[in-house]
Amino acid sequence: MSGSETSPGERQVYNLQAAEMMALERRLRVGELVLRLAVFGLGLAAAALIASDSQVRTIFSMEKRASFTNMKVLQFLVVANGVAAGYSLLQGFRCVVGAMKGSLVFNKGLAWGIFAGDQVMAYVTLSAVAAAAQSAVLGQFGQPEMQWMKICNLYSKFCTQVGEGLGSAFIASMAMIVISCISAFNLFRLYGGRKESKTCFGSW
Repeated sequence: MSGSETSPGERQVYNLQAAEMMALERRLRVGELVLRLAVFGLGLAAAALIASDSQVRTIFSMEKRASFTNMKVLQFLVVANGVAAGYSLLQGFRCVVGAMKGSLVFNKGLAWGIFAGDQVMAYVTLSAVAAAAQSAVLGQFGQPEMQWMKICNLYSKFCTQVGEGLGSAFIASMAMIVISCISAFNLFRLYGGRKESKTCFGSW
């Protein structure tokens, strides 16, 4: 037997490793697609809940309307989740098209573009949620030391719906963080021993 030949046992190990890698690929592909669709749905729900939220109260014979447009941070949250939903829908479409065109490989240029886009979306959605959560706490409890009144006792319906939207936005931002980790893995493994790799059902 020459030194270049492999034994049946070695071939079996190689085949087992290849099968495990293929199984990991499938799990990553399915997980990425599911997460992107989840971000689309949750981001859209968050934007719709907050953008459609309003409540009118009569205070000292004057009507006062609470709306998301009264707070810049809620406007930012609506825009951020709307953009994240649209971005995730496009990426999900790319995944599906890649599945149908499974012969195309995942190149480094595309991998860098997806990685950068996912990182930006993760940071934007998380920062929007953090800023909105801080404002929500002030609205719920006020700040007596600064003589800032709480408003949720006056606009309970408005605050409840904002809370629901904020919850959806938080879950969407967490999913976006996981997606950014997946795209980072997909990118940096291209610089390993393998010259080419397919991901997201084979991308364009």
